[in-house]
Amino acid sequence: MITPLRDLRAVLAPGPEHRHGPLQPMLLVLTVVTGVVDAFSYLVLGNVFVANMTGNVVFTAFSLAGATAFSLRSSLVSLLAFAAGAVLGGRIGNRFPDHRARLLLGATVLETALVLVAYVCSETLADPFTGTGRDLLIVLLALAMGAQNAAARRLAVPDFTTTVLTQTLTGLASDSPLAGEADGRFVRRALAVAGMFAGALAGGLIALHASRTLPLLIAGLLLAATATAASARVRSTDIWTRPV
Repeated sequence: MITPLRDLRAVLAPGPEHRHGPLQPMLLVLTVVTGVVDAFSYLVLGNVFVANMTGNVVFTAFSLAGATAFSLRSSLVSLLAFAAGAVLGGRIGNRFPDHRARLLLGATVLETALVLVAYVCSETLADPFTGTGRDLLIVLLALAMGAQNAAARRLAVPDFTTTVLTQTLTGLASDSPLAGEADGRFVRRALAVAGMFAGALAGGLIALHASRTLPLLIAGLLLAATATAASARVRSTDIWTRPV
């Protein structure tokens, strides 16, 4: 029992000497944000993801095959906007190649602005969930998620990609005691999965039973908190700020 608790503390409250330091809890928050935002996009905007691009590739294929439950236009808009966001995230990574806290701050500031603009649009547009309004929300949110994914990739904290869980789930199972392994990364992987699940559950419950737009405000506030945490560390010279 001691080892899992120690591993849990190492992820949620790591010391400055840890190789990835506070990047781990901050990326866990971004994983929760992904769940919240994708819950909004799928349940409110209608069968489209803004973070899970695997789903959009499959939805595009379904649409071309004649399935009417999915929008080819929305899937393609999301894919293109996500790619554009990844370009922006890559440029931020190239702007701060030697300090991971500054990289994360740049990405989360951009992402916070995009998500909060999407929230304002969802509250002020006459018809935000269909037609042009829907396309605008997809573009804003997919841009944000693309930038987040690119930043997480550059930060290179194992198992915290923030938007993709397939490899994390594979590692969780294939490196488990049931498979004959004793991988010390079990807790980190389990937290990544739990974070995405918790975000999607909360976003789904709020969108379906309380307010369709509130998930975006919550996501924006979580991102703002992450940006604030990163900003407090931009002058740090601890080992975790150095590129991997």
